[in-house]
Amino acid sequence: MKKTPSIIILIIVFVLLSAGFFYAGMKYGSSKLAAGAQRFQQMGLKGAANTQNKGGLIMGEITAKDEKSMTVKLNTGSSKIIFLSTSTQINKAAAGTIDDLQIGSSVSVSGTSNQDGSLTAQSIQLRPAGTDNPTGTPPNNPIQ
Repeated sequence: MKKTPSIIILIIVFVLLSAGFFYAGMKYGSSKLAAGAQRFQQMGLKGAANTQNKGGLIMGEITAKDEKSMTVKLNTGSSKIIFLSTSTQINKAAAGTIDDLQIGSSVSVSGTSNQDGSLTAQSIQLRPAGTDNPTGTPPNNPIQ
């Protein structure tokens, strides 16, 4: 009967070690997740949902435009007002101009968010039609 207490002690030690390793793994995983999120934030890739105060990236279709601003309809169905300036870079296969921003064009816009919810554009990327998918997977791709 002397073996029963040693088996119980071994089981308790095993459970405590398992719990310790599980806790350490969770802490390690959450630190890697936080580091990855910080790298995305440093790159300015916060997405449309996080364009509160510093900056962001939005994707959508131009629905209205004038010389100083444009409205972009987002994939969520909402719209964002984008302010343009002479320093806004407009990119396509070759350098673009404000005249290249046409209603119905697909665009990615990065810039600084304003308190009223609008965005002041720093860079606009014209994209081929049908590329409003922020995941980067082609439209009609069954793997999403």
